[in-house]
Amino acid sequence: MDWLKARKKELKITDDVLAEALGVERSVANKVANGKVVMNVRRADAVAALLHVTRDEMLYRAGLASEVPAPTSNPAVDDDDLAMVEIQHIDMAYGMGTTFAVDYPEIDVLRFPKVWIESITHSPPATLTWTRGKGDSMEPTIRDGDLVLLDRSQRTLTERDAMWAFTIGEEAAIKRLRRQGDSCEIFSDNASVPPDRQLLRDINIVGRVVFVGARK
Repeated sequence: MDWLKARKKELKITDDVLAEALGVERSVANKVANGKVVMNVRRADAVAALLHVTRDEMLYRAGLASEVPAPTSNPAVDDDDLAMVEIQHIDMAYGMGTTFAVDYPEIDVLRFPKVWIESITHSPPATLTWTRGKGDSMEPTIRDGDLVLLDRSQRTLTERDAMWAFTIGEEAAIKRLRRQGDSCEIFSDNASVPPDRQLLRDINIVGRVVFVGARK
């Protein structure tokens, strides 16, 4: 779809990020963006949040609805003279031990002051995701139920001992990762939890942790 390709370029969204939103391989996401594979209704909500459009517009643009959607305002709008941006929130807890990944978690959109988000990261809002931590193995840095902001544009272990959200098979976790050749050491901030080691090829990096908000 020409519209989808243009929207991706405008928001600086890569095929990797689109693939994550669609829940498909990168090659399939590229085919969707180029109109070679039709998007289905089940994935419309996730992609709409990623592209900062309504679900109705996403369905119309994808050719899944015939009715032209009502016009909407730009996602970066003035609210009491304060520019706001929309960031997707995924209702899935990343275990600070490990927890089972959810195949199709609920996704909604939260709005935050643009200046505050830019004080945390310069990555586009479309590449950011809020989620929650679960468990106690990353205490005291991340406590059970704390909000965690992930930057999905960062998926390569370039910084030693940074915190990352990742999956290994069906298990999802947040830990500190340290690359060692073709393997990766996995560390917890809780001193009572021993380190682990996994082959790098078995670890799917979801994104880097760029902010932790304490649960109220």
